[in-house]
Amino acid sequence: MPSSRRSRRRPWGAEHVPVDLDRATGGRRTESGHDGEWTVQRVRRSEKTYVCPGCRQDVAPGTAHVVAWANDSMFGAEAALADRRHWHTACWQARARRR
Repeated sequence: MPSSRRSRRRPWGAEHVPVDLDRATGGRRTESGHDGEWTVQRVRRSEKTYVCPGCRQDVAPGTAHVVAWANDSMFGAEAALADRRHWHTACWQARARRR
């Protein structure tokens, strides 16, 4: 038998708040490009310094950036994940215009 108490989390008359899918998936998405299928995840900040493969400059600790790895690695999913790279967001978005 259900409880007769009303929920305090959401009042009965309030609208349901839709789920933010970007937040629920951790910012992970799949992108297609001229260079194949990629899994891309946003990183708000990091503790380490990485080298961006787009501009070959440092991605400083605490800088928001993206991490990308290929979905179609010939050595399997684990190898693709191990070969992931940290990119500046602008460099990742401009990679199609680079060689």
